[in-house]
Amino acid sequence: MTSQNASKNATETRAPQRARGKARVAALLSAASDVFAEKGVEAATMTEVAARAHASIGSLYQFFPTKELLAEALHLDILDHFFALLAGLGNTPDGQDAGALMDQLFAELATFLKTHPAFVALADRRNIDKERKRQTRARLRAELATLLSKANPPLPAGKPDVLAVVILHQIRVVMALHGEEDLAVRDAALAELAAMMKGHLTR
Repeated sequence: MTSQNASKNATETRAPQRARGKARVAALLSAASDVFAEKGVEAATMTEVAARAHASIGSLYQFFPTKELLAEALHLDILDHFFALLAGLGNTPDGQDAGALMDQLFAELATFLKTHPAFVALADRRNIDKERKRQTRARLRAELATLLSKANPPLPAGKPDVLAVVILHQIRVVMALHGEEDLAVRDAALAELAAMMKGHLTR
């Protein structure tokens, strides 16, 4: 292997082709999620992830040459689930008013963060590619605007796009609060935040 190829391999993940390889990668990502959630991305080690997955360290490096690539792959995988969640909201035959949509969004977000406890730690990484981050924000705003456009009665023209920006920042606050497990009033603060947003939309 040339040094150029070695350098290239160290900056790319390997996509499994067979069912067995896909199952192995899924187990590695699940283990990484647990370890990152418990220790944070910076403190976690590849050795711990491999041990949690009951896999050899060589198997982990085969698919994810660095911890950064592992974290990014897991982050993208969880984001895909989050986008799917947003796409599925508000699909009722008669529609819902904007306040009800916010109730549904914040309830689903709370469940999502409990189901994917590593999401907050992954989103807080400092080395996320800026262009990828920009594209993710743009897609999130678009998905939120689409959700708000389903409101019945409809919101004024242009309002969903403006509110999507506000709600995206609200989601960041929710994630920050969710990460503070030792905050005694965390759940009450989260409920207050959701009530504030709903109140704004239903006044």
